[in-house]
Amino acid sequence: MKRRRILIITICVVVIGIVLSIVLTRGTSPEGPLTTVNVTRGDIVKTVLVDGSLAMPNKAYLSFGATGTVEEILVAEGNNVTEGQILARLDAPSLESSVEMAELQVEIAEEQVKAARAQYEIAQINLDEGKMSEGILELQVDAARAKWKTAKLNLEIAELSLESAELNLEKAVIVAPFDGIVADITITEGEEISTATLATPAISLVDTSEIEMHGFIDEIDITMVQLGQEVNIILDALPKEEVKGEVTFISPTGTILAGVVSYDTTISLENPVAELRDGMSATAEIIIERHDDVLMIPNRAIRGTLENPKVLVLVDEQEEEREITLGLTDGINTEVLSGLEEGEKVILPAPEERQGGFFMM
Repeated sequence: MKRRRILIITICVVVIGIVLSIVLTRGTSPEGPLTTVNVTRGDIVKTVLVDGSLAMPNKAYLSFGATGTVEEILVAEGNNVTEGQILARLDAPSLESSVEMAELQVEIAEEQVKAARAQYEIAQINLDEGKMSEGILELQVDAARAKWKTAKLNLEIAELSLESAELNLEKAVIVAPFDGIVADITITEGEEISTATLATPAISLVDTSEIEMHGFIDEIDITMVQLGQEVNIILDALPKEEVKGEVTFISPTGTILAGVVSYDTTISLENPVAELRDGMSATAEIIIERHDDVLMIPNRAIRGTLENPKVLVLVDEQEEEREITLGLTDGINTEVLSGLEEGEKVILPAPEERQGGFFMM
């Protein structure tokens, strides 16, 4: 009897221990209280990310077209210049003399044309009035006409010589081809420019008002990208700057890098700021689709499958399963087309549920 009583007491103790263990385990669940999020309204923006760098497409590497001594440099690095402004010139007396001589030749030729025309007009008057025999007068008119024609040809030759001399003189001057900033000067006053150094850039000019971003888009995403799409640009060096852009070029041919096909894409910046520099690293968010002021929930709140998505809604402290219809997703939040109302509380899955749960692209 005594042994039986001890056995019964032992069994009771074990059962009580198991019950207490279950109760205590539930009461101290690592999940804690249910975690919920409110159904809210907001904007869902689907984007394609592109890494790349900034470039200023309007650059000019300017050099002299003639040999000689650098007479003066009229700008300094960092100066703003305007189109047509003279930046530097050579000491080129021979070229200047050639222009002056050509100008004189043009003046002489012009006077010769005037004189020949006057002789022709006089000969024509004499012919009309018949002051001499008609045959002689006609010969004089023909001779005057030929002399006038020759004088005009000589004037054309002189003008071409002047144009050539002026072009040669222009080669001794560096002129800004567009508005921009002087980025670099590699010459010094008094330096001799020889035939060997003619091709070396003397002054570098850049137009900072026009900036582009160049990057490569993976073949998986390229079909979603179209010309004219809006772009948000994030700069590593200037994270606080909000720069907008637009897709202006998509290469029709792909580039294979490490076995991956990608396409060169150009994005023009619409509001470049003064701090931007050529070559800066940047990330572009190309806006593929945008839905504003829509109902949305976090992707992690969605259960079920892509074909049959569901959520658990907390209603009067009770869990209620709902089927929902989904719209656009940005990879973090998803638009809810039906099944939920703004302000309702959606229950987030426990960590172990999320491991094999719903996944949104």
